[in-house]
Amino acid sequence: MASVAASVEAIVQAAGPHVPVLLARVEERLVELAGGHGPVLAEHAGATIAAGGKRLRPLLVLLAAGPPGAEAPAIVPAAAAVELVHSATLVHDDVLDSASLRRGLPTVWATGGRALAVATGDLLFSRAFSELAATGSVASVRALSRASSALAEGELLQRQDAWNAAVAVDRYLYRCELKTARLFEASCELGALAAGRQNGTVARLGAFGRGVGLAFQLLDDVLDVSGSASNTGKHRGTDLLDGTVTLPLILARERDAELAGMDLRREIVTPEQAEALCERIEATGALVDAQARALAIVAEAKVQLNGLALEGGQRTALELVADSVVDRQS
Repeated sequence: MASVAASVEAIVQAAGPHVPVLLARVEERLVELAGGHGPVLAEHAGATIAAGGKRLRPLLVLLAAGPPGAEAPAIVPAAAAVELVHSATLVHDDVLDSASLRRGLPTVWATGGRALAVATGDLLFSRAFSELAATGSVASVRALSRASSALAEGELLQRQDAWNAAVAVDRYLYRCELKTARLFEASCELGALAAGRQNGTVARLGAFGRGVGLAFQLLDDVLDVSGSASNTGKHRGTDLLDGTVTLPLILARERDAELAGMDLRREIVTPEQAEALCERIEATGALVDAQARALAIVAEAKVQLNGLALEGGQRTALELVADSVVDRQS
């Protein structure tokens, strides 16, 4: 499988020459926004931004806008705001999970402690909304606010579900929608709004983004069980160790009676035990079925693009993003 990072070149090439120019401007703006609040916070916020990542969300903003949005004054602020919100949630997640690594690098929590990590995440959130509000688009601020509220609600649900191996598939999917898919949805909505597209198109592109985001999270959870630390930047079975019940375990429990009766809190307490459980889950075929579900969600998401007036290679690029999220190793 190819990684998302390896697919970005093909996506950008399909989208048109305006996209790499805009991505570079977004990157510059992210650095400026992260570094404008004193040396201590700037160091940690800047490190979070510099750690990179896939930049899928800002890319979706640009792709949803299409060529008509290339010169829109709101397009770069919108893309930067989405990435800042995403980065803020990662910093806060690392605090909640006491995570020492993120993308293979030390987290703000690990290097600066809890208080500084919380402040860094708060700064990134505040800069996101300040940046977007400056565009004057009330609809865009509302879209990002809805996504941010969903992120918080999803985190609360995940905490409520911790160590509960009996979580139903529907509840798991709803949690994934809140924690991941809604920000993908907002990314597409913000791009469409920046380009001045009609409400129906904004909604359809948002629905496309929501499906892509949901599939992305499903594959993330598959990779937690199957991926190597060198590819994913975290140890295999990290979710299991912190009590996060995901689709692979839910499906595996339906096929393995011993897994169904397992007490995660008591029986999975070391990395070695988590590794063994990953092997057990994989042996049930649950990973194959989880990936198949993600592929079906991507296919449904692509249907949202039918009938839309997409220009140039816009549709091709959007479909490449959709395909890349379920064809990756990290």
